[in-house]
Amino acid sequence: MDLLWLGSRHGLSDFEQIAIVGVVITAFISLLYAWLLRGNVLKKDKGTKKMQEVWDAIRIGADSYLDRQLKTILPLIAVLTVVLFLSVYVVPPSAEATDEFGASAQIIVSIGRTVAFIMGASFSLLVGQLGMRMAIQANVRAASAARRSLNESLTIAYYAGTITGMLTDGLGLFGGTLIFIIFGTAAPDALLGFGFGGTLLALFMRVGGGIYTKAADVGADLVGKVEKDIPEDDPRNAAVVADLVGDNVGDCAGMAADIFESYEVTIVSALILGLALVAATGDLKWIVYPLIIRAIGVISSILGTFTVPIWEKMPKKGIFGFLHAHDAEEAMFRSYEVSSVNTIIWAFALALWYANDWKLAALTTVGVGLAVVFNPLTSYFTATKRPPVKEIVASTNTGPATTILSGLAVGMESSVWALIVIAISFVIALLLYSGEGAIYVLYAVAMIGIGMLSHTGNNVAMDSYGPISDNANGIGEMAWHDQDDEETRKARQIMADLDAVGNTTKAITKGIAIASAVIAAVSLFASYITDVGRVQGQLNIPIMESIRVSDTAVFVGLLLGGALPWLFSSLSIKAVTRAAGLIVLEVRRQFKIPGLMEGKVKPDYAQVVGISTAAAQKELIPLALISVLTPLAIGLMLGVEALGGFLAGIILSGQLLAVFMSNAGGAWDNAKKAIEDEPRDLAANTGKGSERHKAGVVGDTVGDPLKDTAGPALNPMIKVVNTVSLLAAPVIVKYTSGEGAAQWIVWGIAIVMMAIVGWAIFRSKGKAPELKV
Repeated sequence: MDLLWLGSRHGLSDFEQIAIVGVVITAFISLLYAWLLRGNVLKKDKGTKKMQEVWDAIRIGADSYLDRQLKTILPLIAVLTVVLFLSVYVVPPSAEATDEFGASAQIIVSIGRTVAFIMGASFSLLVGQLGMRMAIQANVRAASAARRSLNESLTIAYYAGTITGMLTDGLGLFGGTLIFIIFGTAAPDALLGFGFGGTLLALFMRVGGGIYTKAADVGADLVGKVEKDIPEDDPRNAAVVADLVGDNVGDCAGMAADIFESYEVTIVSALILGLALVAATGDLKWIVYPLIIRAIGVISSILGTFTVPIWEKMPKKGIFGFLHAHDAEEAMFRSYEVSSVNTIIWAFALALWYANDWKLAALTTVGVGLAVVFNPLTSYFTATKRPPVKEIVASTNTGPATTILSGLAVGMESSVWALIVIAISFVIALLLYSGEGAIYVLYAVAMIGIGMLSHTGNNVAMDSYGPISDNANGIGEMAWHDQDDEETRKARQIMADLDAVGNTTKAITKGIAIASAVIAAVSLFASYITDVGRVQGQLNIPIMESIRVSDTAVFVGLLLGGALPWLFSSLSIKAVTRAAGLIVLEVRRQFKIPGLMEGKVKPDYAQVVGISTAAAQKELIPLALISVLTPLAIGLMLGVEALGGFLAGIILSGQLLAVFMSNAGGAWDNAKKAIEDEPRDLAANTGKGSERHKAGVVGDTVGDPLKDTAGPALNPMIKVVNTVSLLAAPVIVKYTSGEGAAQWIVWGIAIVMMAIVGWAIFRSKGKAPELKV
């Protein structure tokens, strides 16, 4: 049998050929499920005319932002496409590519890597754009459904998020599998382009969307809640529409692209290392098994996400009472467990029957378990019912300073425990494969990443649910602000409860995303060393077999790598600070307009949308240049081994910093919401408008840019730096091994790159242009 030339070209058995074709079919099933859910969501009503007016303003603002963002980043994408095409001509293609394509290897790999880069970037863009547009369609419908029941509102918000998750699953699985089908053992040459394209787009969407959403959110809260004592999402606040738009362009479009590139990169790293093991052992199970596991994960995600509305409907008492979900968070966690159990069972069946290696199933189980553990771990530090958030709530009694201090302590502790959990998974990989060589251990780490993101459909659904419920809550506040009947009060409480759960689920998925970045980056180390060694062998120079931290140049690289996430975060937070300051001034100005506070005059929402848009667009190119050029300059000046130390520094520092910022921000946010749920009694200092509430709002506004801008942006930044280093490593080896004039030219190029990085830092610190509307 020879399906799609898989047998004759790649030497796959009959079962392996059927399995690969089945993986492609599963990718399309994922996309079909997304389409069916879309129809289910869109058939729901969009509520009253007032609700639709608010919704339309959000939709127009989000669409115009993404259109402008695309125009900003396309020139850089075009330049990198050309560079990527020419990069293969600088260093000869791999031996595997030469064996696969013969004399045509160079041009085929060049075209393949370039097309894969465009495909990865396009898929990442599609996931972000379509996911955001679906979220916008769902938010007004979820708000309308809240007037009827919690379950219906939850179902709409969660299923809309699942659509984005299934797009991520389908496109990511299809892209990686298609590249393997076309390139076979030469797939790593193209897979790097695929991963780089997705990662770069995710960085753009994460940075831009994060700055936009938090500049508007901070500005709206500081003036509206603290100074004017009006509710969140009050229609008199000029920043409220920009805040709601930001939830979509940051939390939906940005996070969707972010998790998609994590999904991509873990596939890329597993296939690259798997192909290295195929070359060493001749057994194709190392590349077929991870693809099948990903397909199993897609089916498991479909099963799990479909059951979310069921748990709340289960009887509270009787034999099935233990299955009843008491809130939205419990329903989502239970569905995640359904997906996890299904994947683990089939992983062991596949490993024992096909691969004849139970350890592969054990690695999948560790990965799935790692993702499952992050649910309660993150929930413990960020959920309103847990001790850490209660401690922050208690600290508001003594003012904003103690509120901020307690939140910082919560974030710091949570980051340590997250790192310990990841380290334990690495130790398990080491114990399982340490006797078989370093390459096996690194492949084991990659397989943990495959298992961890096997339920990406669930992860993205949980994440997108957060901003959808937040937007729905905002639409309700704006449309129902003059209503106080029983039905409206009940709907408001339903939306507030769903919104609070959304903060926790967003924090969980951010933790999973950054953990997957660490795992993918660590597993790519083997490919880095392999590529460097291949070129060093061609040039007859000593082959690097390890990265020595005791070497001075390597240690310098380690220090610089550890510093980069802090610089990147600093620039991101400063951008939010500058834009939020402009928005505060603009909102204050508009509140002085006669009749606005009385509701007789409508605010100029477009002016604040313009400020946020300008601030976000200004940062896209500078921060991308810092991420792309810094590792190149370090490699050219200090060498490939020092560049390896640089990558290690980024991974460690970035992991700790990202989780700290994400969880601290989530804890502050839910502490504020816990106070808002209290009965309003200013004499007793409880509820909205109290001094405790104002302290909580200050904590929340400090945490906003941490959890939704700087922290999440580190995830794609880590992988951009790692992928660029892997792509450039052979070039760096070839052109840093010379002496005399050649060495001076290399240093000259490195100095030019660092000058561009300096310009990018200076440009990022500059004031954003104000848009006149």
